[in-house]
Amino acid sequence: MASSPFPAGQAAASGSRGGDAAVTTWQLDLPNEAATLRLAEVLCEELKAGDLVTLSGDLGAGKTTFARGLIRSLAKDASLEVPSPTFTLMQLYDTARPPVVHADFYRLGSAEELTDLGWEEACEGALVLVEWPQKAEEALSPDRLDISFHLLPQEPPAHRRVVMTGHGRFAPRLFRLRAIRTLLDNAGWGDAERRHIQGDASYREYERLVRPDGATAVLMISPPRPPGPVLRGTKPYPIAAKLALTVHPFVAIDKGLRALGFSAPDIYAADLDTGLLLLEDLGSEPVVADGAPIPERYREATLLLAKLHGTTLPDVLPVADGIDHVIPPYDLEALLTEVELIIDWYAPHIGGKALSAVARAQFNTLWTRLLADIVTGPTTWTLRDFHSPNIIWLPEREGLARVGLIDFQDTVLGHPAYDLAALLQDARVTVPAELELSLLGVYARARRSQDPQFDVGNFAAAYAILAAQRGTKLFGTFARLAKRDGKSIYLNHLPRLRSYLVRNLAHPVLSELRLWYETHLPALVAES
Repeated sequence: MASSPFPAGQAAASGSRGGDAAVTTWQLDLPNEAATLRLAEVLCEELKAGDLVTLSGDLGAGKTTFARGLIRSLAKDASLEVPSPTFTLMQLYDTARPPVVHADFYRLGSAEELTDLGWEEACEGALVLVEWPQKAEEALSPDRLDISFHLLPQEPPAHRRVVMTGHGRFAPRLFRLRAIRTLLDNAGWGDAERRHIQGDASYREYERLVRPDGATAVLMISPPRPPGPVLRGTKPYPIAAKLALTVHPFVAIDKGLRALGFSAPDIYAADLDTGLLLLEDLGSEPVVADGAPIPERYREATLLLAKLHGTTLPDVLPVADGIDHVIPPYDLEALLTEVELIIDWYAPHIGGKALSAVARAQFNTLWTRLLADIVTGPTTWTLRDFHSPNIIWLPEREGLARVGLIDFQDTVLGHPAYDLAALLQDARVTVPAELELSLLGVYARARRSQDPQFDVGNFAAAYAILAAQRGTKLFGTFARLAKRDGKSIYLNHLPRLRSYLVRNLAHPVLSELRLWYETHLPALVAES
């Protein structure tokens, strides 16, 4: 087991359990200077531009030693000269992430003197470290991390007690960091380096952990999220759309998939209340190459779905002792809530005009009629985002185990056609119509081998409906990401979605819906 950066039994904490109070405190006993420098390395992974860290405590207790270690960690230069700013009052460091202002207010007469130093200009966009902050409290932000260093007479000279206190917006961040360190230390990953993994459209964060021996794992950071406001109707969007609000669904579905022999990541450790999961690292080998599907890998993913859909599956799964997860239905409410995103977000912000109440009513009537048979039809575990970004290829494994699954927390009980449509009309990669048709055949033959009564015609109609439903939802989702969240890169996928939508609307079962699009959003269905 890897060693913890801090001695066992030497950490104590107080503050709100949910990390939402104005103050969170974390106390550590550090036996030597090496432990103090390790704390600096740990905080280096957390701090960012705009943060304020105040250093206080006993004279000679190690404030400058800590600051030196932190600045060297940020600069990735263990030999960087970091003098005490006691006489200069302020030292500036152009580190890679981010620039650092290291100040010592001990000789400061008043806060007004900071103006002559160019304090505000220097601190803009920087990480700010301040020793002796009490000399100019009024000049400092209330949102900060205070680290207090104390000498303990009963302990050896090198021993320090450190009390970290997160104030204001820093309180939940310190709460999360404390929870992460507790999880990693207890699981034997306390000495691992944390490397951010570029995220996607979700609110979750991921980090790759790398031990000194090269072993890796993935840390999933998914704190419980509030359902949000009621924007329209009677429920917040995540509730109506049946989206996960905690990590419980992920844990339950993960265990369920692994029990069936599928390659979901092993869960090494979990903090269910805080929303932290330490996961097996399945790697990053994709099922695409040069921006195009790798047919063999898409075929295996298709066969995985066929096997899953041909299996009798429970609708209640265990999370932990005494905790079960009931998989919600992908019902009419959820499906309609999703398609309405195109009216709420795409039409006014990308399409150029808000649609009338009459157009919305017609839209809802058409979709209600189309989805009636879908929601009363066969159901299975619908993973919901079964497409290339969430599928990892595992060449060292065999058969369907080569298909690694990493994103399934929003799983619902839905029609088998949905996930197949998500894969074969991949929003991020163009799947040629010929490959889509071929893989539809692969899926149908696999299902017929399981169940001779499998109705290909009914499935094809359901596939067209749900592919159009998903595409319609994504037009709205990507418009929302661009307009609300500033993530305009998602608009690059719209031409691909339009091509898929035209393909789907050619099915006779969607003729009336196609007419609605031609009338109200003609640009989406115009022939190229």
